[in-house]
Amino acid sequence: MTQINIGGVPEHFNLAWYLTLKEGNYKDKNINIRWHDYYGGTGAMNKALREKEIDIAVILTEGIVKDIINGNPSKIVQTFVQSPLIWGVHVAHHSTHKTIEDLKGKKAAISRYGSGSHLMAYINARNNNWDLDKDLNFEVINTLDGAVTGLTNGKADYFLWEKFTTKPLVDDGTFRHIANCPSPWPCFVIAAREDFIASNQTTLKTLLNIINHTTANFKDIENIDKTIANRYGQKLEDVQEWLKLTEWSQELIDEKTLDEVQKELFTLNIIPEMVDYEQLTHKL
Repeated sequence: MTQINIGGVPEHFNLAWYLTLKEGNYKDKNINIRWHDYYGGTGAMNKALREKEIDIAVILTEGIVKDIINGNPSKIVQTFVQSPLIWGVHVAHHSTHKTIEDLKGKKAAISRYGSGSHLMAYINARNNNWDLDKDLNFEVINTLDGAVTGLTNGKADYFLWEKFTTKPLVDDGTFRHIANCPSPWPCFVIAAREDFIASNQTTLKTLLNIINHTTANFKDIENIDKTIANRYGQKLEDVQEWLKLTEWSQELIDEKTLDEVQKELFTLNIIPEMVDYEQLTHKL
């Protein structure tokens, strides 16, 4: 039996993986999946790929593109979620900051440098015509729990994280949501280490076929909205809105889209150069 270590964030986007594991779909194909939750998000998964702690990551597009260009020996093998990620801009409930303009020059909480929360802070700043050198400051908080502590005690002023994941913290009065900042591209891709791809082509294809069958029919699963609401502590109406907005993919991300991602990151000085499509992807 082939053992595969997969990393992802413990969020509703990845429920399809849990469902396929629960059903034993991989073991039926002689694959033993070990799922690892990464509360530190994309930055933590990039590190895990580099250090061979995981073979595959379900990871933010912009984060893996940046890290591959910076030497991560991995490739994107498929888009996982086609729709943009809706990042919420949050402050502590007691904060005096009321608008995006109030956050100009203030300190953003980020899970780590190179993470989605870090990169999207640049996108948010660019969208609001801030000076990227003078108006951005960062405080590393590692996890969502770290953001709660950091914003509450004033170590940081604001925090970008997926809107629906943080909604329970808004509902209970921990955070206050002041704006949205959607990612300008498909949000999640599946990436794998190059050495793993080279020696496991057939197994990787089988794995993707299994997860793709589930994501293609995800919205038709009976009571899926109630399942998500219960598992992730969210209101049913929020889950139903999220399901309407979210589209999964079963295809490799296209060259035009990756060029757009790279142009954005290059303009923001997040990557030092743009590279060929083949350096970022592997078509199975």
